[in-house]
Order: sequence, then C-alpha cells, then structure tokens
Amino acid sequence: MEQTTKFSRIISGAMTWGSWGKKLSKKEMIELMHHSIECGLTTFDHADIYGGYSTEAEFGNAFAESGIKREDIQLITKCGIQLTDGRDNKINHYQYDKDYIIRSAEESLRKLHTDHLDFFLMHRPSPLMQPEEMAEAANHLLQSGKIKQFGVSNFTTSQVAMLESIIPVEGNQVEFSLTHHDPMYDGVFDDCIANKRMAMAWSPLGSFFRETDEQVERIKEVMPALTEKYNVTESQLLLAWILKHPAMVHPVIGTTNKDRIEQSAAAAKIDLELQDWFALLVAGQGHDVP
Repeated sequence: MEQTTKFSRIISGAMTWGSWGKKLSKKEMIELMHHSIECGLTTFDHADIYGGYSTEAEFGNAFAESGIKREDIQLITKCGIQLTDGRDNKINHYQYDKDYIIRSAEESLRKLHTDHLDFFLMHRPSPLMQPEEMAEAANHLLQSGKIKQFGVSNFTTSQVAMLESIIPVEGNQVEFSLTHHDPMYDGVFDDCIANKRMAMAWSPLGSFFRETDEQVERIKEVMPALTEKYNVTESQLLLAWILKHPAMVHPVIGTTNKDRIEQSAAAAKIDLELQDWFALLVAGQGHDVP
C-alpha cells in the first residue's frame, strides 16, 4: 500500500517524557523535540492521561518556547480513559459522551498550545460507547477545524465497523511487535489495508528488552546473524520487521534517548529480505508457518 499520510514514518511517543517516565525539564523537552525533528520524526504522539493528565501541558509549554513552527510537526492525542490518577474519579473507567469528547479535545488544544490536532483518537473501546454520540462529537470537532482526522486506538475490526457506519475512522493505533503480532491475524491490519486506514503500533519493541522468556530467547537466537548481515542494532531490526508489513504501520517509539531516536529513524531505510522477515516471524511465533 502506498504511503500517503503526512505523518512521519516513525512516530515519537511522549508517554514517558513527563512524570510517568523521565521527568524531562522544559529545556530537555525542547532539545528532544528539535533532535526528533532533525532525525525525521516530526510526529508526536500523546494521550490526555499521560503523566496523570500533566504531560500534554508540559510538552505544550516547551513547544511554545521551542521556536518550532506548528506546520513542521504533527500532533496526535487520545481521549476516553478516566483515571483516578490526576482526577477526582472513584474508579478507572471510560467516557465517550459528546460533551466529554469535545471538552477533552479542547483541553488538549489548550495544553499543547495549538489550534488544531492532526489526529484525535478514541483511546480504548468502552462497552457502553454509542457510535452516534461519538460521531456527533467528532463531526463538531472536524467541522470547526479543531481536529484534522478522527481515529481510534485498540479497537477491534467490529468496533471500528460499528463506528464507521456513522463516521469515517481514519486510523487505528494498536499494540504490535515481533512478540505481539495479533493485528496481523485478527483482521486489524487487513481492515487498515482494505479501508486505507492509517495503522500505528505502540510498544513496537514488544517484550524483547523486558523479558527473558522462551519467546525472547528464540528471537535472540536468530538476531546475531541478521544484525551482522544488515549492520544494524537489535532494536532497528525489530522496527524494520514492523515497517515491512504492507499495512504501512507507523511504529510509535517511546525512547527519550537521542542516539536511539537517531537509530530508530535509520530503521526506515532497512529493507529486510523476505526469508529474513519470516525467520524472525517463526522465532516470534515459536513454530514454522503452516
């Protein structure tokens, strides 16, 4: 599928920029924004909940003083999850009524110091979501220019179809990696290809650097020959594996390390040979292809 989106091939995820991770200062955020853009990562991924509803504002304050032109970057954010962390809620839950969705978008605009969001995603599906209500909110935001595109995150194909019966859904951000490859088999990426939906992958490195289970050990066995063959790092190989998928998946990387950002950007130039791609898949699955 031909790449037609305005978003960078690799997306910079801001979840760990604030209190949920590195607790970057304003100066450090500004430096990281500039470095990301220099590396070709012009798209920044947010959610209202990050940092207990604080990271958007911290990023926005840094952006306002960064000297970066708004037209040179793309901002993605999400809404719908209500946490007890950072808000006066008795229990974690989801909320998708029209007023709340509109209010969330407007709050994100204020915090991010921008007049529009390039992509606005519904963060996780709720058993109580009503597509008509969500569509009314999205249409209001689209028509007013406050959001440019409307999409979802972590939605199944049937949930996307339910919502799209009323309003176009232009993207779906899901968990996808060599250690979590469900979207290739549960219809999510088939749906993205068939309906020209932008596919995005959170946690693109999966559990490779976090776990020492049998799956990771299998992948580590095939890694050395491939990292040597392509002269790349393990993380670059994991990203290249995702980037080869015909759904044109955009990995959302979470690192704040400048060297790793540079390396991640370079992964877009790696063209894995067919059998090498399948060698990694087989290692990830733990069995040969049928």
